[in-house]
Amino acid sequence: MSDQDLPSVAFGIKTTPMRVRYEDILRVWQEADDLPEIADAWLWDHLMPIAGPKDGQILEGWTLLSALAARTRRLRLGLLVTSNRIRPPAVLGKIATTVDVISGGRLIMGLGVGGTVQPPDAGGIAGENPAVAEYAAYGLTLVPPAEGIARLEETLTILRGMWTQDVFDFHGRYYTLTGNRNEPKPVQRPGPPLLIGGWGNRTLRLVAEHADIWNIPGPPHNTLDYITERSAVLDGHCAAVGRDPRTLTRSVQYIVSYDDPAADRKAITELIAAGVTHVVLSLRSPYPPQAARWLVDQIITPVRSATGAC
Repeated sequence: MSDQDLPSVAFGIKTTPMRVRYEDILRVWQEADDLPEIADAWLWDHLMPIAGPKDGQILEGWTLLSALAARTRRLRLGLLVTSNRIRPPAVLGKIATTVDVISGGRLIMGLGVGGTVQPPDAGGIAGENPAVAEYAAYGLTLVPPAEGIARLEETLTILRGMWTQDVFDFHGRYYTLTGNRNEPKPVQRPGPPLLIGGWGNRTLRLVAEHADIWNIPGPPHNTLDYITERSAVLDGHCAAVGRDPRTLTRSVQYIVSYDDPAADRKAITELIAAGVTHVVLSLRSPYPPQAARWLVDQIITPVRSATGAC
């Protein structure tokens, strides 16, 4: 295999801001910022702990992202993923524009449907829906999945419109804008890359139509076989809309174990062999000293050596 044939795989880092201090997150991000092997860094978008004791500390994602954007220089950055149910779309578009400006054009716009009322036999990640308590506590409403998808589709149209047009009007089923002005525009033109997270059939259709990056939680939340099957469904949607599936980055979140990096290396190697080209390595708190360097030495470099990924 020639160098030109080797797969191009990017690695990111995710610091879940649950029961962890801002200073600790900043330490990991600034360390990662100095390591070229790590391409991007991510937060999440929850307002309460989604596991364990309910009284743990949580920092709001976009506010935290803005602070970290101002304290880093190289990393691409974003939320994996933003809930479409927490902020009105145009307000979210203004927030994202501001972060792209602060970061000098490093934002990746991660989006997901957000809190929905899930049927008992829903596929993918199993277990109790943590959004129920979270949304009730913050006065937010859960919606049926079909409505969540429709709202997300309108948000995607709104973001593109307000990022590119001087004056933008929108009249959809759920959202209406009249005379929207969004200045300054994002540094990136026509706007930050769009990442959509999810695995349902209707979400994958939106990915095929709108996204630059598709992200899905990986093992242990979803099996390798399930991810491979979902990737094939995405290929079908790309064919239906006339899109070359190779133009989509396929991204997986993977929670690393500090105790068994060999098992992580094996699982990540299998994901890359299945076609994944972006791996976000999610750290559990508390973060050990030199956590980002540990990821490079124990996961990223050995996996690249084993797979031939550049």
